[in-house]
Amino acid sequence: MPHPPRPGLRNLITDVPGLAVGHATDEAVRSGVTALLCPEGWVGAVDVRGGGPGIRESDVLRPENNFSRAHAIVLSGGSVFGLAAADGVTAALSAAGHGLRRTPDLPAIPIVPGAVLHDLANGGDKAWGLEPPYRALGLAAVAAAGEDFALGSIGAGRGAMAGVAKGGIGSASLDLGDGLVVGALVAVNPVGSVLMPDGETFWAWPFEIDGEFGGARSGASVPAVEPVPDDTKLAALGRFHQGANTTLAVVATTAALTTAEATRLAMMAQDGLARAIRPVHTPFDGDVVFALSPGGLGGAVEIGEGPLRSLTIARLGSAAADTLARAIARGVYSARAELATMSAP
Repeated sequence: MPHPPRPGLRNLITDVPGLAVGHATDEAVRSGVTALLCPEGWVGAVDVRGGGPGIRESDVLRPENNFSRAHAIVLSGGSVFGLAAADGVTAALSAAGHGLRRTPDLPAIPIVPGAVLHDLANGGDKAWGLEPPYRALGLAAVAAAGEDFALGSIGAGRGAMAGVAKGGIGSASLDLGDGLVVGALVAVNPVGSVLMPDGETFWAWPFEIDGEFGGARSGASVPAVEPVPDDTKLAALGRFHQGANTTLAVVATTAALTTAEATRLAMMAQDGLARAIRPVHTPFDGDVVFALSPGGLGGAVEIGEGPLRSLTIARLGSAAADTLARAIARGVYSARAELATMSAP
């Protein structure tokens, strides 16, 4: 009988073997890049729910297309300028020989989808003229990639906000037993709030495991009747502009999925945003969830056929949503802890 679900060894998306994550941060710009590498080429999918997305190479992951695989997923700050981060990741992977090979004498062609969040108004130096830093940050993120990586105000989460709180990079994992592992990576920058009205308890608290984001619980039963918490403060911060906010996420699993099944995984994982953020998928957000599976690569876990396969995919999707909700809270919790440390006398 499978053991009760538990976080993996690192409680990071890299508990799914074969993945690596690297950050690169420009402190002067107050922005950065986070790259998730799967250089063997994993089955990929994407689900877009926000009203103002900024994405690159997402259509290649559609199930009706003929090569729905990715060699990396890139999350970046910088709004539209941040899309150039994927150029750096593409160049680095190609130089290392990762990607499609048409003929031996031509460069390898990595497939590198990406998505960006808006952090241009965070006070950093954006006077970059004709040389935005994001391509170079993409190169640096590949060089820094590994199985262990930091959470909080780093990489793509450096300039992020979560409602009126500090946003950041979060990650979490869940081991379901029998070799099935689900992981999530997220850059948290929504217009909505991740915190209940007490300002301390995360909306995602029912999914927390072992106090991984502080263990706070609301001391009173507070009804969630206000559709847009902190709307006056958000307006003062200029957050009510289309595309000025977003939550970017990647979920991954050890299960051998088809592109259509990975798409379903991404769609179900979007519910994790709704479990952790109020409101979400607004006209002001560009919410995007990518999904990855090793497909037929060695080490992938086969999940059978027929009704049993469908039941397993449903279980994986529900676990992905829960894990993504935890990752969101962990990212903001880590960023707030850093901010409190910096503010301490």
